[in-house]
Amino acid sequence: MTNVRFDVITLAPQAILPLRTLGVIGKAFRANIAELYIHNPRDYAEGNYRKVDDEPYGGGTGMLLKPEPVFATVEALPIIEPRRTLLMSPQGKLMRQADLQRWANTYKQLILICGHYEGFDERIRILADEEVSVGDFVLTGGELPAMLIINGTTRLLPGTLGKSECLTQESHSHSLLEYPHYTRPARFREMEVPDVLRNGDHQAIQLWRTKQQKLRTVQRRPDLLSHDSNDN
Repeated sequence: MTNVRFDVITLAPQAILPLRTLGVIGKAFRANIAELYIHNPRDYAEGNYRKVDDEPYGGGTGMLLKPEPVFATVEALPIIEPRRTLLMSPQGKLMRQADLQRWANTYKQLILICGHYEGFDERIRILADEEVSVGDFVLTGGELPAMLIINGTTRLLPGTLGKSECLTQESHSHSLLEYPHYTRPARFREMEVPDVLRNGDHQAIQLWRTKQQKLRTVQRRPDLLSHDSNDN
């Protein structure tokens, strides 16, 4: 049974296609843990030239994505409830791990609208339940942010990763960064694995890991702590 269906609306389908075959995410699609459908607004554009962009009213540089093809694409999609429509936008809310968890746990269908060119007609925003940004920077299109959402959401679905407990221990799962990891050899170029990880005392190991999570978060990303009122 499929957990989530992704419908990506993009003028660059070839950018999204590799997700179907690469790594554990591709494996999840092949196992029907999730489904990925890609839709090109140009297929829904009118006229002989299938025009999807036009000049902005009032002047300005660049071209804007027209509303008609995008609306037509969204309206042609099957409706699977509960669903959520996400618009990739540098003006949107900054995406966090909690958003990925919410989308994975709540919705059966995620519609991802990718902008292109200089931007998109303002009326396209009405289609979105949420506008999503992946950082304070601007890209040439919304395909990379959409791929991040697909990857980050799919890996949280049951069956994608081997051990579900690893999801609760990694960075950002509880507003804390992940603790340090070590493997063999125990000593490498004068750098040694901490003794606590080699003594077999699982309670001491857990305490060390928890302390390292808090220490790393304070040192590297103190801003994360402000998002969790329960974190002292």
